[in-house]
Amino acid sequence: MSKDKVEELLIAGGSDEALRSKYDVLKTKDEFIALAQEDGYEFTIEELDAVLSESGDTFESFGNPPKRMIWWK
Repeated sequence: MSKDKVEELLIAGGSDEALRSKYDVLKTKDEFIALAQEDGYEFTIEELDAVLSESGDTFESFGNPPKRMIWWK
């Protein structure tokens, strides 16, 4: 578990629209973490929160379909 894995996922989502869409529809951080673990990204909610805080991003979603502004390019 590490913040590096959070960053890897955010970078992957930044370049892969299908991956990004799969995660954007999730409602909770628990669902987000569970899917990330299924996809091989092992990290905790605390690590996710730390990376988002450091980058100035927030987990909140908006729009229809839902989108998050957390993905890195």
